[in-house]
Amino acid sequence: MLSESFSPVNAPEGAAAHAAPGDAVHPFPRNRTEGCVIECDGERAVISAIAGKSVTASEDYWAVGQLISVRVGENRIVGLVYKIDAATQNWDRNADNIVHVHIELVGEIRNDDKGQPRFSGGIAAYPHAGAAAHRIRAADLAAIYAASADNAVQIGQLSQDRSIPALISIDKLLSRHFAVVGTTGVGKSTAVTLLLRKIIAARKDVRVLLFDPHNEFTAAFPSEAITVDAASVDLPFWLFKLDEFVEVIYRGRKPDPAEIDALRDLIPVARERFRRGEGGMSPLLRRDRVTTALTADTPVPYRMVDLLALIEERIGQLEGKADRPALKALKARLESILADPRFQFMFGAKTVSDVFADVVSLVFRLPQEGKPICVFEMSGLPSDVVNAVVSVLSRMAFDLAVSSDGAIQTLVVCEEAHRYIPADQSVGFLPTRQAIARIAKEGRKYGVYLGVITQRPGELDQTILSQCNTIFAMRLGNERDQDIIRSAISGGAKSTLSFLSSIANRECIAFGEAFHAPMRMIFETIRAEALPGSHIYEQQEKARSGAIVAPIESVIRRIRYGHDAESVADDMPVEAPAPPPVREDFRAPPQPDGRFVSPQPQEGRFAGHQQPDSRFASQQSPLHRAEPQPSQGETRSLSPRPDLLRKDPPAADRGSDLIRGFRINRP
Repeated sequence: MLSESFSPVNAPEGAAAHAAPGDAVHPFPRNRTEGCVIECDGERAVISAIAGKSVTASEDYWAVGQLISVRVGENRIVGLVYKIDAATQNWDRNADNIVHVHIELVGEIRNDDKGQPRFSGGIAAYPHAGAAAHRIRAADLAAIYAASADNAVQIGQLSQDRSIPALISIDKLLSRHFAVVGTTGVGKSTAVTLLLRKIIAARKDVRVLLFDPHNEFTAAFPSEAITVDAASVDLPFWLFKLDEFVEVIYRGRKPDPAEIDALRDLIPVARERFRRGEGGMSPLLRRDRVTTALTADTPVPYRMVDLLALIEERIGQLEGKADRPALKALKARLESILADPRFQFMFGAKTVSDVFADVVSLVFRLPQEGKPICVFEMSGLPSDVVNAVVSVLSRMAFDLAVSSDGAIQTLVVCEEAHRYIPADQSVGFLPTRQAIARIAKEGRKYGVYLGVITQRPGELDQTILSQCNTIFAMRLGNERDQDIIRSAISGGAKSTLSFLSSIANRECIAFGEAFHAPMRMIFETIRAEALPGSHIYEQQEKARSGAIVAPIESVIRRIRYGHDAESVADDMPVEAPAPPPVREDFRAPPQPDGRFVSPQPQEGRFAGHQQPDSRFASQQSPLHRAEPQPSQGETRSLSPRPDLLRKDPPAADRGSDLIRGFRINRP
């Protein structure tokens, strides 16, 4: 280590008092601040430099977060400034002062045969004592972040130099999975919107399934996406594997092993009953009957009425006396969930039919029809069934890629991922964790990719996060979350994240497979009307200005009926007449023979009350139009909104061979 009194080269005259005897003092160049290396340990180095009194903050290149270069022979070593301190305890505002600049060695730049700068993450020769350090050249800075892939796209600008574009390799971004992390309000959703737009523009073959827990991304993709939710799509119960179905009917509670055993035994029988009774079954199903045995997990339709009948049969068997309490409890659970209007997206169909191909083509965009993104809005789903739905669709995405031999490539984007793949192994839903982990570990081989978005990386399953080899780290204030991200970055760039808690909105530290070196960048702006949740912000602005007042009747309808609020509103008068007053009169009228009869309620006391004639009718609101009620176990075919219906014939990749492979040859 050199003496503290060592004076940097090209120091200003004001620094002569600090110079060692015999050292030459040169004029201070404003555009090329220089210093000298006084310490280096192979990973970090310390530079002695001058902080000139005439240099403003915008011109001072010895600033935290900036890249500088150190000349070693014909090459330039790139360093990241992570700390600056004064050489002495005193600071003279009227003179130039010596500072120590601490840098982390990032890589090396050398010129190729054509004289063009090329960046490498390795370092052939480390800086020696006295090596000159200076502001990095613009050409060198561009070379560090130049993407080598042909399909590199711009997603923003470098924070250090706004004239240099921030480029990313889309192929590497997808094939190695990616994550966007950052605290609330820093622009994660906007960044995700930008990335997805770039992905679908560069990769026409990729479909996107986006889990949207806050219903905000529909506004971000008005012409590139379809939106499905609990009201616009049927996700038939028979598509659920046994453990997913159990999660639905138990709603997060611990299941009874006896009931699970009963379902494991009876669901295959119900599937076989449906298959035998399906007169118009396809040749595919007939071949399945010969070559395969049905299990509780086989995605073949069955009727709920058959399952309930099988439970009743087992209850009536003499040898099943010990199982009767469990079977009766199971039957009650099934009937309860059938009557729950929140689960109509699973059980609401009026007839059971094989809509597997319809579900796959709608959710996974086969064919795309100019809209490669499917936004699955989950706010309308019961909170205790979200995990099961995410598990089903994630599993289907993987199975679809495997069964199509990689022809159907899908990007699964998990917004608020810590909600359904938490770090705590004792909470959450195991099949969901397994389905997403399978995509993270094996998906790239088959063409199914993963994007994870979270504001709490410390609460996310670290197995999943570790598989995301490209990370966009936006501002994080929690120390634990910062530690998680630091553990993901390479050892030679950990100081890059030392200022992660103070970067601006729209700014991030991007690192991983899609970049040559960690990059501090600012995302491109998106026009206001295309921002995620723009419709919500617009309503808030109108309410703030007094332009609108939320009608309480409409709000209450949405609370009660959710997505059915509009149809309910059509049946309701603008001002519903008040019901007649009810008088509680329990006095029994005298009878001619002097006897009294049991008191009867006044007429109209229970107006609107109807005795349900089935488990479905019990939930029917008097505000709904009277419609014929479906019988037990009946379901309806898939009924997406009219604007989402596909009008052209099915694509070739939706043929019977694909569906058969999906059902039978799943790994």
